[in-house]
Amino acid sequence: MNKRILPIAFLLCLLLAGSCKEETYVYPNVITEFIDIQTDESGTITHLVADNGKRYAVQPREGLNGLHADTIYRTVSIYQFLTEKTNSSEAEVMLYSSKIVISPYPAKASEWKDSIYTDPVDIQSIWLSGNYLNLIAEVKRKDQTHAFHFIEDSISTDSQGVRTLYLRLFHNSNQDYEAFTNLTYLSAPLRNYQDTLRTGDKICFRIHTYKEGQTYREFTY
Repeated sequence: MNKRILPIAFLLCLLLAGSCKEETYVYPNVITEFIDIQTDESGTITHLVADNGKRYAVQPREGLNGLHADTIYRTVSIYQFLTEKTNSSEAEVMLYSSKIVISPYPAKASEWKDSIYTDPVDIQSIWLSGNYLNLIAEVKRKDQTHAFHFIEDSISTDSQGVRTLYLRLFHNSNQDYEAFTNLTYLSAPLRNYQDTLRTGDKICFRIHTYKEGQTYREFTY
């Protein structure tokens, strides 16, 4: 009896292996990054704009509409290159998904009319790229809505003429219970400082963290 069961079991394994091989899906070579998406007059996504200024046409498909017209959104997007740029056409990409990033323009502390909350987060990564200061924050939360913003505290100039922009992360956790950690994506737009900051100036970003307390990260503009 056992001698008959073993060959049948072995055949079943082969069939399952063959079935799995036929259903194997090869994932495309995709890129995941912080990037701007741009809509046209109908509110449909037409382009991705990278932090280095490069523009990519988005291949049309269903599900790219329903946004505000002629608007740039800051996102974390997953996309795949389809064609390279030529003299007669733009580079084209397939956009698979986009997640809106929290990206308000910094507000001056002197004009902020409410309390400036700096509830703690932890830093997974933070970097300067193009016209943005990007942050992936580890936020402890449960079921309350958290509010985020960027606060401009001041701009100073040292004896060498180097200017420093002091920014701070606003975070109001609404006294949320710290049940689990969630990643939150943020980008501080720096376009409004293009006439104020020069190459070589500094950006000092202050943030309240669990691991380091009140701390900061400094970047060269």
